[in-house]
Amino acid sequence: MAKRGTAGNGDKERGDQESGGKGKRPTRRRAGGSQKRTSRSTTFGEWAWEWGKSILIAGILFLVLRSFIVQTFVITSGSMENTLLVGDMLVVNRAAMGTRIPLTNIRIPGYSEPHRGDVLVFTPPPPDSVKMKLVKRLIGMPGDTLQMKGGVLYIDGKEQNEPYVRHTGGPDESYPWMVWQKKYLEPGVDPRTYSPTRDNWGPLIIPPGRYFMMGDNRDESLDSRYWGLVERWRFEGRAEFIYFSYHRDPYKAFPWLREIRWGRIGKGIH
Repeated sequence: MAKRGTAGNGDKERGDQESGGKGKRPTRRRAGGSQKRTSRSTTFGEWAWEWGKSILIAGILFLVLRSFIVQTFVITSGSMENTLLVGDMLVVNRAAMGTRIPLTNIRIPGYSEPHRGDVLVFTPPPPDSVKMKLVKRLIGMPGDTLQMKGGVLYIDGKEQNEPYVRHTGGPDESYPWMVWQKKYLEPGVDPRTYSPTRDNWGPLIIPPGRYFMMGDNRDESLDSRYWGLVERWRFEGRAEFIYFSYHRDPYKAFPWLREIRWGRIGKGIH
């Protein structure tokens, strides 16, 4: 009987061991699952951190590129036709003219100076300076004597050959803003009798540090003839090429997709 009792105790102990073993296995699985979740959490955190750093770096590079090197500009008026058309999207070289550091008055010098004939993006003088940026062609340099007679431009008394100019016709006109020209008239011209019009004005002497801007579509452009000379610091950059263009037809759906001007994409601006 004792032996059977001993055997019974042994069976019970083995049963307890087996039962204990079975009880511990789920515990080991739970511990393993916790480690797995921790590993996944760590992996997600590292992934999110790497993506965050990439986005931050990309954002900083974009701001530097946008502020100091290149800019985009969309043509919304016909003042530069046919050189530039409504719907043309331009790449503007900001590094060429130099740029102002945002939120400061510090200006980084450009690697080149503006030249006659450049197509430039700039901030116009008041009253338009608050409203927009413009793109026009640089016509008058400091020290030039400018005059227009019958819609023909003269620089230092010489008639200019301007193949890019477009005339749409229409009567000549005067404008009250053109009174600014009286301050820059060539000696010998009486400002009291001076009455400039769109196609007949001058001769004007351009002072140091000032520039005279005009649109290629001479009959449809509000430019220096009307609102005055432009200071050097107002230049934003030189228009280089057209990266995209489409016919902005308001009566068609998705014109940016259906009315693409393929022949203008990549075209340089001269």
